Amino acid sequence: MKYHMRKKEKEITDREEILEVIKGQRFLTLAMSMDDQPYTVPVNYAFDETKDTFYFHCAGVGKKMDVLKANPNVWGQIIEDNGYKMGDCDHAYRCIMFKGKATVIEDKGVLIHALGLLIDQQEDDPAPMKKRNIESGNLKNVHLVKVEVEFFTGKANS
Repeated sequence: MKYHMRKKEKEITDREEILEVIKGQRFLTLAMSMDDQPYTVPVNYAFDETKDTFYFHCAGVGKKMDVLKANPNVWGQIIEDNGYKMGDCDHAYRCIMFKGKATVIEDKGVLIHALGLLIDQQEDDPAPMKKRNIESGNLKNVHLVKVEVEFFTGKANS
């Protein structure tokens, strides 16, 4: 079921603005569920806008991986906090939410692509980390998940 935004003037529909928020942040909160029990976790991410896909690193075993394997349907949220508005009893922000499907990356080519994007997103100087983590070919302990986005929704309060 898709809901409509009650306050249409706050809705973000412009793709460029959605991408601006996504590119401007480094963490998202991912909500998932297993056995009717909710679970949320913050993750750092990279985003491939040509595929509308988020990538994040995680351990190969553990609760996050168990939950994602049991139910790949996820909801994500990225918040750009622009601060409390003194005297207005209000807060300025832009928020992007998305529904998607999460899968563990098995394909080595996709793994290398995703890891490169993650390193580019997180490192000021990505070359040494790419050399150490990608060019070395030692990827056996690298576990990445991709979230293919089904749709975005956004809200802003300025």
